[in-house]
Amino acid sequence: MLFVENGKNKIKKYPLEGKLKGISDKQIQAHRDKLYAGYVNKMNAIQIKLQECRDKGEGAPRDLKVEEPFAVNGTFLHEGYFENLGKGVECSGKIKELIERDFGSFDVWKKEFVSTATASRGWVVLAINLLDGRLHNYLCDRHDVGGVWWSLPMVVLDVYEHAYMIDYGVDRASYIDAFFKNLDWNAVNKRIEQIKEIPKVLEH
Repeated sequence: MLFVENGKNKIKKYPLEGKLKGISDKQIQAHRDKLYAGYVNKMNAIQIKLQECRDKGEGAPRDLKVEEPFAVNGTFLHEGYFENLGKGVECSGKIKELIERDFGSFDVWKKEFVSTATASRGWVVLAINLLDGRLHNYLCDRHDVGGVWWSLPMVVLDVYEHAYMIDYGVDRASYIDAFFKNLDWNAVNKRIEQIKEIPKVLEH
């Protein structure tokens, strides 16, 4: 669904328990049920307050507008992360073609993606930039820092410590390895297909 009324965004389920290799149910539950859910609730609360300002004919206060992108990106980046976890399958299809086109080979792309994940304080996102039509690995130190306008996420990896501390402590490298073992490239290919849905946002 492309249109959701302000303040009515739903917390999605993501039933990943027992399905992942190297990422425990306890880790997923703490990450999904507390942190992700908290961002959805925060986003809804901000949207409701902003709508109240509009209804009163008032401008938006700075604190809400500063908090808004942090909560919104915190919500949708986490959804992208959980959605591309699942049954690890080999990279194939359109996304493989695009990676090879823009990086030269899958191995070259993965090396850059992993090095970016190692350097980032928050996220690394393989995204397609709609202005140049190419894939890029973007480093995002915070939910609201590092994202590039006109870009759509294809692969989303959370490297905040909360994403792996229960399972790996400070061993981020092993967590990144586990992520790739569980990366569902079929879900990534579906995101490419969803680009076709973008014009429908104008129908509401």
